[in-house]
Amino acid sequence: MSVKQNQFTIHFWGVRGSIASPGSETVRYGGNTPCIEMRVGEHRLIFDGGTGLRVLGQYLLSQMPVEAHMFFTHSHWDHIQGFPFFTPAFVKNNRFYIYGAVAPNGATIQQRLNDQMLHPNFPVPLQIMGSQLKFLDIEIGQKIQIGDVLVENALLNHPGEALGYRVNWKGYTVAYITDTEHFPDRLDENVLFLSRKADVLIYDATYTDEEYYSEKSSKIGWGHSTWQEAVKVATAAEVKKLVIFHHDPLHNDAFLDNVGEQVAQKFPNSLMAREGLSIQLVSLSNGTENNSGVEKTNSSSAKISA
Repeated sequence: MSVKQNQFTIHFWGVRGSIASPGSETVRYGGNTPCIEMRVGEHRLIFDGGTGLRVLGQYLLSQMPVEAHMFFTHSHWDHIQGFPFFTPAFVKNNRFYIYGAVAPNGATIQQRLNDQMLHPNFPVPLQIMGSQLKFLDIEIGQKIQIGDVLVENALLNHPGEALGYRVNWKGYTVAYITDTEHFPDRLDENVLFLSRKADVLIYDATYTDEEYYSEKSSKIGWGHSTWQEAVKVATAAEVKKLVIFHHDPLHNDAFLDNVGEQVAQKFPNSLMAREGLSIQLVSLSNGTENNSGVEKTNSSSAKISA
């Protein structure tokens, strides 16, 4: 089943970083690790395969056959652990195009997804998946055209390397920049390139400045950024909406509420990513454009004005 042809929506299925963190203190923002779905024109794009991918897979079972383009930023566990539990990949007649850069050690994205499903790590090998899987190695800086959707990428500052992505469609743009560490003396040129005048910037703000620069437990060199840096990037790149993403597993709902309030003071058009959140960037119906900037959760009864 194809998606609607005239839409650009973003759906958040996993927003937590590092490790899944379910529990009573993470209910509102969610505990699943990164997975974002974008429905762009007639195409379905999926970014990262953290544990949120399992949840997306259950949703897609009612929409088969499914075709999607899956982009991986890198293969640290929190970004790939949902792939073995992605049920649609085991179903015949579904089709998935899987993109990722070759790792510094020469391993392709296919090799890395395959290796995590080998004994003794997992009981079922990747070859058991019954869907059509096409793996595509992409170059840093390569532009990928999927129909009328253009996907750009750039290298991020992360141990073992990671890619950030920029999705362009009919003049609208979303930047997905997770697992990147800011530089101490300047804004990252690659981050600015991906973020430039984006309608939505999804940014890795795992830490606060206080945590990042802590004398007792500094997070410098860990490969992640802060919400304060997110605001700097969004301002410099003239971003319309900023989404704080990749929440630290130690940050409970109350902590993230507080972060959201501080971010909003510095950059009013901002959101804290949470599981179930959808951003309707643009919807075209009968030739009439609706760019209301309304966010809503998967529940049709819940809406939040921008």
